[in-house]
Amino acid sequence: MADNPLRIELIPNGPAMVHSDSAEIKLADGTIVMKDKPFSLCRCGHSVSKPFCDGAHRSSGFKG
Repeated sequence: MADNPLRIELIPNGPAMVHSDSAEIKLADGTIVMKDKPFSLCRCGHSVSKPFCDGAHRSSGFKG
């Protein structure tokens, strides 16, 4: 097992928090984005910076 494995935490009524030292995200258009610290992924579908969370779940009433 890795010293610091990837961990995904689903926040109640909020985003999916990705905890990792390094992650490569391939976007729908094929663009590769590198993240080197914890980041959050949108689950509500209202973020203007998808796939990343921008806090839109707070005003959208997202429950999940």
